[in-house]
Amino acid sequence: MSIPETQWAQVLEKTGTYPVYKQIPVPKPGPDEVLVKIHYTGVCHTDLHAMKGDWPIPSKIPLVGGHEGAGVVVAKGELVNVIDIGDHAGVKWLNGSCLSCEFCKSADESVCPDASLSGYTVDGTFQQYCVANAAHVTKIPKHVPLDAAAPVLCAGVTVYKGLKESGARPGQTVAIVGAGGGLGSLAQQYAKAMGLRIVAIDGGDEKKVMCEQLGAEAFVDFTKSSDLVEDVKAVSPDGLGVHAVLLLAAAAKPFEQATGYVRSRGTIVAIGLPADAYLKAPVFNTVVRMINIKGSYVGNRQDGVEAIDFFARGLIKAPFKTVPLKELPQVFELMEQGKIAGRYVLEIPK
Repeated sequence: MSIPETQWAQVLEKTGTYPVYKQIPVPKPGPDEVLVKIHYTGVCHTDLHAMKGDWPIPSKIPLVGGHEGAGVVVAKGELVNVIDIGDHAGVKWLNGSCLSCEFCKSADESVCPDASLSGYTVDGTFQQYCVANAAHVTKIPKHVPLDAAAPVLCAGVTVYKGLKESGARPGQTVAIVGAGGGLGSLAQQYAKAMGLRIVAIDGGDEKKVMCEQLGAEAFVDFTKSSDLVEDVKAVSPDGLGVHAVLLLAAAAKPFEQATGYVRSRGTIVAIGLPADAYLKAPVFNTVVRMINIKGSYVGNRQDGVEAIDFFARGLIKAPFKTVPLKELPQVFELMEQGKIAGRYVLEIPK
């Protein structure tokens, strides 16, 4: 397969500005890396955070963002034997890790101190060709459409991992905060496939319709609710609150509300990363009701395999809209305005 010297990419040249659509060199894979020709890539709220410089971790500048890239392996380093040229593969947020520290050995690669992050510390998938560590790319079955699989590679893996971390069992109820967004739309489907009951929390009639179509038993609109805590408890099966909460919101307030409507011995899983936000919970209430509050980051390599397998078996259908790569700035504008239901997927020029 002929690989060009240059390619089209969206390049963030200065933090706080929109990326520039321009041509840059095609990278070459190292000994343990693969080069993936990206066909489609999802746009995640993390990409917006990277663009705006919201987080305390410094990002690469100039930067090619993106970390939900689905495509075909077109080249590989001499040490790579886990994937072949021509295989379909996904490039995820975790671009690589040391594979030798305590965390990597314990299948907690996401907290490896030497992890590299696609579209943040290394160039990501908003380009035609992307490099990633071969051990961390996820094989995608060739019958699976790459455009629909792209959002699973971050949004899907992340919420699937969060649901596993929640400890919720089949038949129990999980509240998904931000249920109508890219993460939430997938979280509802994974929850349903795992046998969980769903209370969707979000704002707007469009999101309500989508959540109900995805299987939510109840929808609580935070823009219309005068007492969200009581409204969520009221729609829980026995009025005692939900067994688990997945916090996917990009604002701080929902993190403070969750302890009010999770039931005793319930688990609150923080996944969303609103800028400069803090978790606040009443100590007495948390202790005497034995509430568990924890964070959940991206999944490990096996979580990626399992998340894609759910999708390949037809249990997950990520709602998405496809636009050309050159329209990424317009997608960011919609994201900043909170007007995206589901996920946007960028089609990469051939």
